[in-house]
Amino acid sequence: MENYILPKRQAITVFFVFAFGYFLSCLLRAITATLSPILTSEFNLQAADLGLLAGGYFLGFACMQIPLGYLLDKFGPKKIVSSFLLIALIGTASFALAQSFSGLLISRILIGVGVSACLMAPLTGYRIWFAENQQQRANSWMLMIASLGFLSSTLPIQLLLPSLGWRWIFGGIAILILVSIFLMLAFIPKWDHKSENDLEENFTKTGSLIDVWKNRFFISVIPMGLFNYGGLMAIQTLWAGPWMIRVAGYTPLESATGLFWINITMLVSFFLWGYFLPRITNLGFSALKILKFGLPFSFLVMLSIIILGPKAGAFYITLFILSSIFLSVTQPAVGLSFPSYLAGKALTSFNLLIFLGTFIMQWIMGLVIDFVKNSGYTEIIGFKSAFSVFLLLSLTSYIFFLVINKKNYETKT
Repeated sequence: MENYILPKRQAITVFFVFAFGYFLSCLLRAITATLSPILTSEFNLQAADLGLLAGGYFLGFACMQIPLGYLLDKFGPKKIVSSFLLIALIGTASFALAQSFSGLLISRILIGVGVSACLMAPLTGYRIWFAENQQQRANSWMLMIASLGFLSSTLPIQLLLPSLGWRWIFGGIAILILVSIFLMLAFIPKWDHKSENDLEENFTKTGSLIDVWKNRFFISVIPMGLFNYGGLMAIQTLWAGPWMIRVAGYTPLESATGLFWINITMLVSFFLWGYFLPRITNLGFSALKILKFGLPFSFLVMLSIIILGPKAGAFYITLFILSSIFLSVTQPAVGLSFPSYLAGKALTSFNLLIFLGTFIMQWIMGLVIDFVKNSGYTEIIGFKSAFSVFLLLSLTSYIFFLVINKKNYETKT
């Protein structure tokens, strides 16, 4: 497909329409951490139930990663993102009306499926409609929008809970999703997809997913995507809140405030990291070196959190997330490890690992907490045990990454 660069005013409109949908996606992704106390109380949820419920979003999201790329190439962002958002609308409305845990879980999975196109659709459209320098800027600003969505899921939601209640909040989000669908249909350009012959020819030239999954570097980051990255997102989007309440002794409002400042810190830190990273790489620090020497800091912080227990509040959770910033080089490293015709499939496959890993880690950590509690130990010991399992899996994945890439280096040498 040939590029069709949009006029500046139309490009700005397209960006903000896409950004609104992605904002809602990120708001729904992280909202469970703030709502965990009230949902646990109202539905008598165990920790494993809470982990499964939060992970349902990521399960639905992960399942769509592979087919989404093909659907976007064939039908275009406008049709796909508006159609998927209808599923998110149904899921959000049904979540607001749910009367059982199973109803909540099914709704949460539908939400994950429905918002799964909210980032990939814009990135697909930007490649065609935006000039190259505009693409880089738009992609960076989309990450800022994600941070705003995470921020909005914390203190603002907590402040609305006493007056509106969580069901009306989800009803309001459903209305906003409906508005987003209408905006997509009204302002996103049409997609002149390729003919079937063009698609078939393109497929034969772009390789297959098998080429991605048998690549040694990709194999080396599979456990890292599942456990290091997945566990980080599991803590950020769920377990940070319950830890602060049940281990550190925070009130729900104090926990929401802590989550708010955690996300503020992340917003600033990722902005600065994006600014300084090119300078760091120019000094000769490759992605492999950054991961090799940077990730151990996050392991030390997590070990400190486990040892300190109730004394490790929002400050230590923030410090852990900041020390995990080195993981952010993994995705571009994956893309750069493949020729251009395979980079898209490689990135989509790695996204699948991250979201599947988040689902797995959210659930596993909940199962560990329940198992320890049912074995007669305190809830604090349960949380410390769950975080210890995460640390052990992360360390194992890190060692696996180093060993595989050392063999790669020796082979090349």
